Amino acid sequence: MAMIDRNFTFATNGTVTANDLHNLIDSATIYQDLITGQVPITSVGTNYELLIADGTNPNAAPNAVTVYDLFDDALSVGTYTGLNLTGALTYGTATGTRLVSANATITTGTITTGVIPTLTSSTATFGTTTSTAATITSGTITTCLIPTLTAGTTTGTAGIFTAGTIATLNSTTGTIGTINSTTGTITNLSTTLAGDFTISSGTGTLGTTGVTAGTYGSVTAIPFLTVNAKGIITSATTGTFSSTPADGSITFAKLSTSGTEADNAAKRVAKAWVQFDGLTNVGGFCTIKDDFNVSTVADNGTGNYTINFSTAIGNVNYAIAGMAQPTSAVPNGIGISPAVSPTSAALTIVTWSGTGPGISDAERVTVVVFAS
Repeated sequence: MAMIDRNFTFATNGTVTANDLHNLIDSATIYQDLITGQVPITSVGTNYELLIADGTNPNAAPNAVTVYDLFDDALSVGTYTGLNLTGALTYGTATGTRLVSANATITTGTITTGVIPTLTSSTATFGTTTSTAATITSGTITTCLIPTLTAGTTTGTAGIFTAGTIATLNSTTGTIGTINSTTGTITNLSTTLAGDFTISSGTGTLGTTGVTAGTYGSVTAIPFLTVNAKGIITSATTGTFSSTPADGSITFAKLSTSGTEADNAAKRVAKAWVQFDGLTNVGGFCTIKDDFNVSTVADNGTGNYTINFSTAIGNVNYAIAGMAQPTSAVPNGIGISPAVSPTSAALTIVTWSGTGPGISDAERVTVVVFAS
């Protein structure tokens, strides 16, 4: 760069000599040396001045302009496809379609379309941000605090949202560890869960268990259900039953022992009964014709018999009914032996002839015992 000294003059309509031209050239060389010989500076202040030529008037002298005024005017409008700012950058109000910055703070701004190929931020804090479209193709947001957020489609790995609306949240891969919401509604949520429950388009669905929907059981069918550890019915079938008990299926233990007399079936059933031949004696025992709960009938002598129960009677206050068939046309009598009191294990009876007070054997003796 060289500059001609504008203070160098020639006489009007005068003769320019070789010496005059030589002096003019010498002055230009001096200005060139002054510029090229300066020591380079490492920083430029806003009050530094530059010489700017007017491109519309090549004959005009250059004008001085400060660095601040230069960038304030030059950066107000325009497209900068290769602008890379590596230092800290602060915007009061920013509107644009593309921004590449290693470190930027936007206090208030509108990003119409923002594409961030790679975003890594250990801590990102946004005051108020409005975005009509944003795509983050690759990045990690460790902590993102957005007090107010309205977004169309947002995909991210980490975020804290204190207020706002996310219309659609898509994640083809990834894990959301915890979603906390004290107030609000998730209107449309789809996710695949491990287990028996899924959510699709905001609707929860239990997994199928193989059980056919229907009603199981009726007055003639018993439902049979299989339930797993989660309380889910995994199998349901029915089995038939009859209101009439099968022959031989009612045992004495199943009879009612209700305190209500009309309902106590157990008391109505004889606890023991026997019919034996009082004229026989085989090894000290009479021959039993038929019985229930009687093991033996001992022949203690003429007209005296001890009935031994197979299972002891519940108490000794049982009731006795009996009858004896005589050996002749004369009727016989039967009663409890006055010499031996009844026990829960045995009962001693005597028989006699109706013609006299004497004890006598009877041919057919029948005894029935009722007890609680």
